[in-house]
Amino acid sequence: MEIEEKINRVRWCSTSNGSLFILSTNDMTIKLWKVREKKVKKVREMEHHSVVCSENDLLGEGSFMSELDKPPTTNGYNVDWAEKIAKDTLSSQEVQTKITHTEEATRANCRKVYAHAHDFNINSISNNSDGETFISSDDLRINLWNLEISDQCFNIIDTKPSNMEDLTEVITVAEFHPIHCNLLAYSSSRGFTRLVDMRQSAICDHSARILQDAECRGSKSFYTELIASISDMKFTYDGQHILTRDYMNLKLWDMRMDSSPVVVFKIHEHLRHKFSDLYNDDSIFDRFDCCISGDGLHFATGSYRFAQDLILQ
Repeated sequence: MEIEEKINRVRWCSTSNGSLFILSTNDMTIKLWKVREKKVKKVREMEHHSVVCSENDLLGEGSFMSELDKPPTTNGYNVDWAEKIAKDTLSSQEVQTKITHTEEATRANCRKVYAHAHDFNINSISNNSDGETFISSDDLRINLWNLEISDQCFNIIDTKPSNMEDLTEVITVAEFHPIHCNLLAYSSSRGFTRLVDMRQSAICDHSARILQDAECRGSKSFYTELIASISDMKFTYDGQHILTRDYMNLKLWDMRMDSSPVVVFKIHEHLRHKFSDLYNDDSIFDRFDCCISGDGLHFATGSYRFAQDLILQ
């Protein structure tokens, strides 16, 4: 199966020694990168000695010699003769170089590759606050990894039914709690956000709490089920609130209130009467991310023509 050349998610890793590490993932493979700045010297070549030109001419003429005129070789490829001419040419060059300036460049080296653990496309990765583990999720499963072990992971959530015809929802995004290393949350295509405590059992199929908007529990239609799918979810830095993004809205949840969000920001309300057109051109399946500023007062999310910056007062 051919893997599309794209990066689905990128996450910074926290380290004790100040080194910079990044986790990235495409549809099937996760990689750990070490990022560092390196000083690079820019060198400018100065004027060559006159003998260089004459010997370059000689080498050029030799390349057009007929096979009968070339000296015999043991390997049949005339490599020995060509290498001798090139060696003599390089040794006679008097090339002057000058370091013009030094600049810092960013370099990234791949340190670990975590692969062959998902049957479906990976949709999210999230680092744990313990600095040692992370999770990766696809449509039906969430795996727990140790950063130092690339050939083994543990399946902690498995929503795959015994009969795939009974499948009613898929996992869309998963995130670790920013403070408590035993807590994580994952959202689904039905608009649910489930909070899980990994201390309860090895397989965390039973959620501790479920966040669901009470307004979405009413009558369902074909389109309302499509727009309920949560495309992104983030914890605030204090871990007290969760931000979720579906097709129409950006919602802020209080961890202590699971019946309804605290605030609803209507992003695509002007598209509500265009569901049929959006479905016909597949736009209704578009995914939009969200993010939170460091002070916890600003949220940002995307739209079709602009990004919205929202301020929580």
